[in-house]
Amino acid sequence: MKKIFTLAIVAITLVFSGRTQAQTKSPKLENSLLWEVSGNGLSKPSYLYGTIHMICGGDYFLSEKTKKAFGASDKLVLEINFNDPKEMTDMQQMAMGKEPLSKRLTPEQLSKLDAILKKSAGMTIQQVDAFSLMTVMSLISMKTFGCNDLKFYEMDFIESAKKRNEQVGGLETVKSQFKSLEDAYSDSEMIEMLEESDAEQTKELVTDYKQENLEGLYKKITAENVMNAKARKYMLDERNINWAKALPEMMSKESLFVAVGSAHLAGDLGVINLLKKAGYTVKPVMN
Repeated sequence: MKKIFTLAIVAITLVFSGRTQAQTKSPKLENSLLWEVSGNGLSKPSYLYGTIHMICGGDYFLSEKTKKAFGASDKLVLEINFNDPKEMTDMQQMAMGKEPLSKRLTPEQLSKLDAILKKSAGMTIQQVDAFSLMTVMSLISMKTFGCNDLKFYEMDFIESAKKRNEQVGGLETVKSQFKSLEDAYSDSEMIEMLEESDAEQTKELVTDYKQENLEGLYKKITAENVMNAKARKYMLDERNINWAKALPEMMSKESLFVAVGSAHLAGDLGVINLLKKAGYTVKPVMN
């Protein structure tokens, strides 16, 4: 059970990245999950890779071009450095709620959440009472994949980096990410999102991912009327802007392989467009 909840926390980014609202229009992106960043004084290119974070074992893939780019890089950079023991400790601590859900939520909210848990995860509110609502949300999101052999791209990248004695870095901390989530969503909004969890949407998301259809992927995971301006600010815009500010100095020192949720790459305030605006050449790696 402990392992399941730890994986649920790792999956949190997917849950919220997959619920972001469309932003202003930006140039259509080519079908590729992998993008090369060069120019603007860089001695070696770096790479951006859009992940789905988790996927069923039978759907898991890693293209040869991605393996090649990973092998050519000097450092792996993730949203959070899951290789850092402190980050993992913080993650496990923050999986727990500040108070039991039975005390935090209203009777109506508890009733809704209990019904959702029974329907989607075969669990009851009593079983998750000690955990945060974000952890519960991740557990339910994991269930929408409909399999028991979920694989996590970030964890596989870390294992590959370890074999190569390659350093692993993070663009933010667990605490900062949880703060963004708390600022972005109220308890009622989270429960409403849980009621909309849909296995069919997840299936379509996986199909686009396997086709490397970044544009289609972005359109499907940018659900209108799901995210208000406040949530969009904290969950996408501010984080993307912070990452785009941090990456130039990091890329100037060594070649990076940056793996983040696919939703963070596309859009006017996506990392691809922000780096282009900063003077870099960012192009898709097609083969």
